Amino acid sequence: MTTTTRTTRPSAAHTASPGRLDWLTGELARWREEGLISAEQSAAILGRYRAGRRFSLGRLLLTVGAAFVGVGLIWLVAANLDAWPPLVRILVVAALWLAVLVTGEVLHERRASAPLVGALRLLAALAFGGTVFQAAQTLQVPAYEPVLVGVWSLGALVHAYAARAVLPLLVGLATGTAWLIFQMASDEPSGLGVVICLITAGVLGVALGALHDRWLPTFAAAWRETGAALLLAGLFAAALPYLDAHGFGWTPWLAGAVVVAGLAVVAAAALAPGRGRLEALGALAAAGAAVALVLWEAGSDPDAALSAGAVAHAAVSVLVYVLVAVAVAVVGTLRDSWRLTSLATAALVVFTTFQSFAVFARIVTGAWLFLLLGVVFLATGLLFDRARRGLAASLDADADAPPDGERGAGARPDGEPAGARPDELGTDAAPGTGVTR
Repeated sequence: MTTTTRTTRPSAAHTASPGRLDWLTGELARWREEGLISAEQSAAILGRYRAGRRFSLGRLLLTVGAAFVGVGLIWLVAANLDAWPPLVRILVVAALWLAVLVTGEVLHERRASAPLVGALRLLAALAFGGTVFQAAQTLQVPAYEPVLVGVWSLGALVHAYAARAVLPLLVGLATGTAWLIFQMASDEPSGLGVVICLITAGVLGVALGALHDRWLPTFAAAWRETGAALLLAGLFAAALPYLDAHGFGWTPWLAGAVVVAGLAVVAAAALAPGRGRLEALGALAAAGAAVALVLWEAGSDPDAALSAGAVAHAAVSVLVYVLVAVAVAVVGTLRDSWRLTSLATAALVVFTTFQSFAVFARIVTGAWLFLLLGVVFLATGLLFDRARRGLAASLDADADAPPDGERGAGARPDGEPAGARPDELGTDAAPGTGVTR
């Protein structure tokens, strides 16, 4: 008795942008010519994807609409909803939050439209903030207390990890960053304390991003990019000549955050795959440079003549910032993240402009200042672009090189497992992870 096995064509479950679908079609045609795959296999692969755009107008409208409704709900809470008693207010807001939360997860289980599910999850994360502030008003807790933002962040992060959803994670990271900086800066208002707040949060974000590469890769980019932004902000603040260590003192929040960030770096150095451990150690080195710049007393009187120490401080600050910005851009190039590359470029432009006016404006004025500023921009842009092109060429050469004897057939050049990244073909979910937006 013979058994016939029939291969069914898989449904087009994944969306790919037209450009990426054209690239895949061309690659499949080349593989057919080389005899690597058959025409039937090529058709089966193409059948798994359909042309579309990840950021369609419908997705944009749903996301923006959810954001507006969430902000409006918080605004209503801020207005106290005076027409209702306190208990009714908190019950209404909590019921709205639970209704949106449950509806989003039920639709996800029923495989509803991904943009719709993502919009409802975003709305639920924002509505939780309204619930927290309404409860605080009922309990007569001041609205400016940092703990309220911290509770909001905790709830959004729990939602994100329970549902493995990216949009609640973004809300949790935004509110958590605001809480961390607000809490530590309010306890330690000195210049050094503010810088340590920023760089500590930055190092923690980069280290957690590296750790997520092993267990939950879809969340890694959000942590990494948040950490890079905070690290660049901390370096920017450290380069200001009038920030010093006067009045600095360790507080429990600040010391605890530094210890947690240090433990995260140690864990990333030991457990993170591929280049993640180097990113965590690099963030730690950048944080050390920021503290050293603050401790370097170079004179901060803007009306005094520019001393040699102040010029040296500005020059070293520019050098350190350029190196860190280029490192962030390199990470963005290696990880195919246009957001990191754009962040590094924008940060470098803003920092160069500020330093040019802060330092050069005290030496030259008028047209000469703009001429010098233009030269600085051209030189910085040229070096930045040459570094980016050199790195891209090096990556292309590595990609074309045959694997060496020690590298397995399924390994990638950077040491990560073989296979495309979840977003390389514009899919809405990471294969095998269940992570959705």
